[in-house]
Amino acid sequence: MHLVKRKRVTIHANNTLSMSTGVTEAKIFACGQSKELAEKIAEKFGVTLGNVITSTYSDGEFQPSFEESIRGARVFIIGSTHPGPENLMEMLLMIDAAKRASARHITAVLPYFGWARQDRKDKPRVPIAAKLVAKMLEAAGATRIITMDLHADQIQGFFEKPVDHLFASTIFLPYLRSLELDNLTIASPDMGGSKRAYAYSKALESDVVICYKQRAKANVISHMELIGDVTGKNVVLVDDMVDTAGTLTKAANLMMEKGALSVRAICTHPILSGDAYHKLENSKLEELIVTDSIPLKQKSNKIRVLTCADLFAEVMHNVHYNKSISSKFLM
Repeated sequence: MHLVKRKRVTIHANNTLSMSTGVTEAKIFACGQSKELAEKIAEKFGVTLGNVITSTYSDGEFQPSFEESIRGARVFIIGSTHPGPENLMEMLLMIDAAKRASARHITAVLPYFGWARQDRKDKPRVPIAAKLVAKMLEAAGATRIITMDLHADQIQGFFEKPVDHLFASTIFLPYLRSLELDNLTIASPDMGGSKRAYAYSKALESDVVICYKQRAKANVISHMELIGDVTGKNVVLVDDMVDTAGTLTKAANLMMEKGALSVRAICTHPILSGDAYHKLENSKLEELIVTDSIPLKQKSNKIRVLTCADLFAEVMHNVHYNKSISSKFLM
């Protein structure tokens, strides 16, 4: 009779799992565009943000370098991939560097998954950029993706690796409840966001209205109508992102004209390009509530930022220790 010799496992306070065959630990690193958010996440997670140095050539080419060993580690790389293209390129280079440095697991944490609006062919001879980005992340070496409020749920199907798609509703709902608004109505700024609006209305036990819009071209609205009654209501518009703020401000102004008492908006990702800040300041929108998935370009009295650091830190911790994260998938 042969006895099976078991390996002794010891869990240390610094989030490491020690075995006689090696060490698996969690290390968190940041792409440049998301360093402030990554520092918050690392603090909540209970580790120090890893050391990365980026060297830049005179022509703009850059090279990130991990300045500590990551061999055998579970590496989390945090970075939103909003345009310009250097944000996505930095994420790809860091994943590739981690793979070549023998990291055991490489999780790409994308608070905002950029290029997601190109999730299908809406006319001939155009790319499906969202799928291309998914394939690039996998080709670089990502073994898992964590992201929040994708522009389209089906983007998860572009990946062959596990995708944890989190909902910012776990951040926004407590804030909305704290406002204690009477006659609350949830609104979707377009037909495509109706599912999200209905989920919020169910959680808050409120009515729903929908805006129907027609575009002349990208970021240009030619016509907008309101489906539903907002008279005497405090309206909250719900969307996954705000880019030029044209849709939100036009919808807010329309609802106030239709008799709404107030109009707020919650948008997970504050892209806020072009003259978006000017539009917000001159609109009838009372408040725009966003997360810090993308750093703001400038401050505004109308913008309230709620951090998503706690959400990502908790999910990353549970992923590392193989615990359930299903509660973060629910509206």
